[in-house]
Amino acid sequence: MANKAIVIGSGIAGLATAARLASKGYQVQVYEASAQPGGKLGLIGDERYRFDSGPSLFTLPQLIDQLICDCGKDPRDYFNYYQKDTACHYFWPDGTFIKAYADKAAFAEEVQSKLQVPAQKLLSYLKRSAFIFRYTEKVFLRRSLHRFKSYLHRDTLASIIRMPRLGLGGSLHRYNHKMLQHPKLVQLFDRFATYNGSDPFQTPGVMSSIPHLEHNIGTFYPKGGMHQIARSIYQLALDLGVEFHFNTKVERILSKNAKAYAVQVGNEIHEADVIISNMDVVPTYRHLMPQEKAPEKTLQQERSSSALIFYWGIKKEFPQLDLHNIFFSADYEQEFKAIFQEQTIGDDPTIYLNISSKEGEGDAPEGCENWFILINAPGNTGQDWDALIPKVRRQVLNKLSASLNVDIESLIEYEDYLDPRRIESRTSSYQGSLYGAGSNDTFSAFLRHPNFSRYLQGLYFCGGSVHPGGGIPLCLMGAEITANLIEEDYGH
Repeated sequence: MANKAIVIGSGIAGLATAARLASKGYQVQVYEASAQPGGKLGLIGDERYRFDSGPSLFTLPQLIDQLICDCGKDPRDYFNYYQKDTACHYFWPDGTFIKAYADKAAFAEEVQSKLQVPAQKLLSYLKRSAFIFRYTEKVFLRRSLHRFKSYLHRDTLASIIRMPRLGLGGSLHRYNHKMLQHPKLVQLFDRFATYNGSDPFQTPGVMSSIPHLEHNIGTFYPKGGMHQIARSIYQLALDLGVEFHFNTKVERILSKNAKAYAVQVGNEIHEADVIISNMDVVPTYRHLMPQEKAPEKTLQQERSSSALIFYWGIKKEFPQLDLHNIFFSADYEQEFKAIFQEQTIGDDPTIYLNISSKEGEGDAPEGCENWFILINAPGNTGQDWDALIPKVRRQVLNKLSASLNVDIESLIEYEDYLDPRRIESRTSSYQGSLYGAGSNDTFSAFLRHPNFSRYLQGLYFCGGSVHPGGGIPLCLMGAEITANLIEEDYGH
């Protein structure tokens, strides 16, 4: 008789874990409190403007291909994408503009032309980024750091030997300053700390591996938009026999004799051999298992940054903009000090502007664009967001209007927003953090909650709040870790 598994939540990691377990013969039930799968990978808008509500950057598409192949299906039957020829457009307050071409040599030549930094300096940086990623991926991202046998693998030993060269000591900013020297180029590569909600002036230099994904492998775009990532894995899970229950909130994880054995949904009890929570670990313990011992030290870790997002329908096209655009602040260190130390948003925030209508028809009317504007923000700890949001909105309008030489506010004909409070309430992300626990500590990778419970047999976790962390690639890697652990413990 097949083992039964219950997955709580249908974010990207929950969907991937469900599909992997179903492909291994498990009977899988997924309970989702909202009406649709996908978690943060959702849609908003109206009949004229469509926006991907959450993640907007797509790297490592081979992880989705691998997932679908591992489940015995053809990836092209579920999911299609293409590579972008430009990674990002970068703008500085003094008018400097850099086009980050997908081709490394062209990008290096652009940097040399605009900043007078020798092309070889950038190429050397990216080569080292690839080296660091190679020797950290299989150790920190592909295996559980919380089971002893992971440290006996030859890949782990190879990485340990190279540990002094992996940038664990010192901050990312210090590493970038040493390697790149030019302040604008340093700022450009400091930005990659935000890919896991970190502060470049605190997070370790090993995070210099992140640019490898974007500049050595490439940035991609899913046909149909980012939400198609979730929709494709959802369809895969359906085809593998996974049963989904939407608008169905799990109220308790039940246990006896130190084993999780069921979930409570309303007045109903649903039993399973294994239970996997795709919820953030903090509400999982606080709300679903208040009677159980909780790993308090882990739950009280500093959280990653959150975001303030504006969705604007703009009745004009801007040829100087691309899918991904960054408008930098003049004082990056002060910006991150405001977020992580003062728990607010500074007076000159960096603006990330995503325009999916540059890629997909139907996202905006002809001659118009859909602007997804993200400002890095602290988690929700009781700030006066009703006062802060209009203040930041005005700062964004002033900055973009000055840079693009047009009154942006007069062009807005659709508007919505997402703040840390809404992120927290809609996705059960504690404090609205985008990536779970923060990564500002040198050993943060080892301090994340494991993919399994130390206290209850049969209870597992997946998603951005557990190892290896948040973001689409890490959630997919984490789902594989979780499914493999379950198979090791319960497989035949």
